[in-house]
Parts: sequence; C-alpha cells; structure tokens
Amino acid sequence: MRFIGISLVVGLSVAASATAAQPLDPAAHGLALVRQNCSACHAVGRRGASPHRAAPPFRILGRSFDLDVFPQRLMRGLSAMHPDMPEIRFTEDDARDVRAYLRTIQE
Repeated sequence: MRFIGISLVVGLSVAASATAAQPLDPAAHGLALVRQNCSACHAVGRRGASPHRAAPPFRILGRSFDLDVFPQRLMRGLSAMHPDMPEIRFTEDDARDVRAYLRTIQE
C-alpha cells in the first residue's frame, strides 16, 4: 500500500511538471515578453500612446521593419535605435514568439 501511495505522488508530480512545462501559445508568449521587456517605453497593444515619446508603438513596426527578418534583429540585440534604449537580446524561440505577437497587432 505504501508503494502505491509513493507511486501516486510521483506520478502526480510528473504530470504537474509536464503541464507546467507546456509552452504558451507563441503570440501569447510574445505578448508576455514585450510587456516585460518593452512596455516601459513602447505601446505594445493595439491602442494607446507609447510612454516614451520617441518609442514607436509596436502596432506600426511592420511599416518600418520586415517582420519576416525581425527575429534576427531581436537575436542580435536591438540597441542604439535611440539613446534611451537599452540593448535587449532574445533567444531564437523568444524572437519568433515576439514576431508572432507583432503580426497580430499590425495596422
């Protein structure tokens, strides 16, 4: 009986870990990333002004950047686009997820 109890606990722990490890929808993950890393300066949603006057809203980035190659820019690191912008680098997967999100909000 003790073995069954331990097996059940271990089985539930593994199931909980597998559920927690499931990735978010790419666009939802991209939104979480830009909220965390970019929203202090950029408007990251479909509406609203950017908190930093010089920072373009993300909903219009597709006008200035080819979103197909934008992940490569994110992986290399964006910097010096204006003096206040910090250098930010994304992993390949995170950069693709940011692009997936950006595609959902372009005007």
